[in-house]
Amino acid sequence: MPAILTGREPPGEGRRPMEVRIRSVIVSATTVALAVSAGVGVGFALGRDDGNRSATPPGPSPSAFELANASLRLADDCDSLLASYVDRGLDLVSAYGWGGGGPIVMFSEEGDVLNDAAGSAELSTSRATAPTTVRSTNNETGTNVQEVGVDEPDVVKVAGSTLFRIQDNVLITYDIAGDEPQQLSSLQLPDIRNGEILVSGDRVVVLGDLGNEYEPTGARIVVLDVSQPGTPEVVEQFDYTATISAARLHGDVVRVVLDNGLPELDFQQPYGKHTEKEAEEHNKDQVRQTTLADWLPTSDGEVTVDCADVALPTMDTDLGTTTVVTFEASVVEPVSTAVATPAVTSYFSPDRFYLAAGASQSGWWGGTSPLIDCIDNRCFTSGYDGSTELFAFALDGTATTYVASGTVEGQIRDRWSMDYAGGALRVALGPTNETGNFNSVVTMQEKDATLTEVGRVDKLGVNEEIKSVRWFDTLAIVVTFRQTDPLYAIDLTDATEPRLMGELKIPGFSEYLHPLGEMRLIGVGQDASNTGMTRGAQAALFDVTDLTEPRQLDVVKYPKHSTAGAGLDPRQFTWLPDQRTALTVVSQGWRGRTGWVSVLSLDGGALSNRMVEVEYGDEVAQVRLVPLADGRVVLVTGDGVSFFDLAGA
Repeated sequence: MPAILTGREPPGEGRRPMEVRIRSVIVSATTVALAVSAGVGVGFALGRDDGNRSATPPGPSPSAFELANASLRLADDCDSLLASYVDRGLDLVSAYGWGGGGPIVMFSEEGDVLNDAAGSAELSTSRATAPTTVRSTNNETGTNVQEVGVDEPDVVKVAGSTLFRIQDNVLITYDIAGDEPQQLSSLQLPDIRNGEILVSGDRVVVLGDLGNEYEPTGARIVVLDVSQPGTPEVVEQFDYTATISAARLHGDVVRVVLDNGLPELDFQQPYGKHTEKEAEEHNKDQVRQTTLADWLPTSDGEVTVDCADVALPTMDTDLGTTTVVTFEASVVEPVSTAVATPAVTSYFSPDRFYLAAGASQSGWWGGTSPLIDCIDNRCFTSGYDGSTELFAFALDGTATTYVASGTVEGQIRDRWSMDYAGGALRVALGPTNETGNFNSVVTMQEKDATLTEVGRVDKLGVNEEIKSVRWFDTLAIVVTFRQTDPLYAIDLTDATEPRLMGELKIPGFSEYLHPLGEMRLIGVGQDASNTGMTRGAQAALFDVTDLTEPRQLDVVKYPKHSTAGAGLDPRQFTWLPDQRTALTVVSQGWRGRTGWVSVLSLDGGALSNRMVEVEYGDEVAQVRLVPLADGRVVLVTGDGVSFFDLAGA
């Protein structure tokens, strides 16, 4: 199964494109850590592993990086660093364990998620320099990715005439040069669950969970030499005591984002003769007795990040630590670069890395707070200050350099809500108690080490929540939903003056958007009644030739209670431009679930659909359709690997 996402992802994205939820540690790696600590901070570490790490690392060295602005600071020494964790931990702990606020969720009195707005934005009809829907393709390894040139982990990858597939804990290699795929090798990788892979040259990098489904104990990264596909060999193996929240490949450079949340301590709760006061004092003692090994990533019991490599932000953020390790797949020697990230979400472009950190969101019993505040018949969970902290890093080879940070009011739904192009960060924001009850698109630029807001479009989606966002060089398409599906086209040609160009309101909503050239856009999501009741999956074709008046040209409705896989996992969508054909996975049912490949052929403004039954049960989530350079498509299911019949003969 695909690994679990961290942060607040769209519904159903518990297992989605590898924002992997895996516990991890850095072994012999140069790393950077972000200690996300409400009131105290985010830690940003640059360091080089010297092979002599301990649970109490050495103090800061003169070689520590220079912080670009006052948003981040370094602790004076290891004792000060530990004190910052303990102090904030004491503020969070209660008689019942970890406690605090939760991510904002707004509800109507009927219990529906509610993003209200006091009005609608005025439509702009000017088309001076019209933006277009370009900048999207499958990665050369066959994965449908967010950014061209930035590969993401998946359960299957293609390298030339070789296909690599990981199923459970087995890496299987196929020769796909002939008329039928031929299996070359099968290598078991003990103890790994939910494995996914990256491929660079003759190296395969495997990322996976350790432990069982209900109690993950860590994560494992395995690097294999596949220069001889019939006999792959393990080159390196790293085990971790944190989680992998993201992984990306830029050329030969692998970046893995590691997360450490609140430590698991021997907390007590009031019961019998134990009073609430006694339980709280016991729990606070547990926090006071923690060491840096409880807060920072470790390997074999040893802390892997130097104190000098942990920087603390000066604004309120969550408590925990996230570490990023960077290495070249061909060398497998970590370098002295690292990235600081919060645990909410992160986004990679070809040359930027952005980290989004929220306010304290740890809830009662260590989860999300169930407490809901209601004002004027609108409700939201408490404990969130309504703002998001953003940290920007420039990427250049193996170097990851902190360049700026800033604050924006509103909440970022997921990584798809962020984009970097033309020197500007563009962010789609949902409502919080610091905003109006509407959605926004905000543009920000780096100025004197500060991410400064330079433009915005507000009041997108009256009583709606963001369902999907697609970014292009000069355009954003935003879909919101409550009862109908407003599709908004936003001109980003000038980052300082973004403007709403047009909108289209139709029943249902698109959970995933994909461009089909400059004039067409396909949306995969859910059909819905006029009252907002979902009825089944659908695929809709849009004409965006005139962005002031986007039109729905055609729609394919799938069976009742069906789900479109691309809405949950965009890797289950494949666009074949030469054949003018889109392939997406559709499933129906829960127990006894059936999975089909929907073959959507475009002819002018019409969609025709052919359904091919391919899988059943839980393995529907593993179905992939991998395009090859010669025009063929490989179908990967739980039962094996074969070539998919596009013609339907």
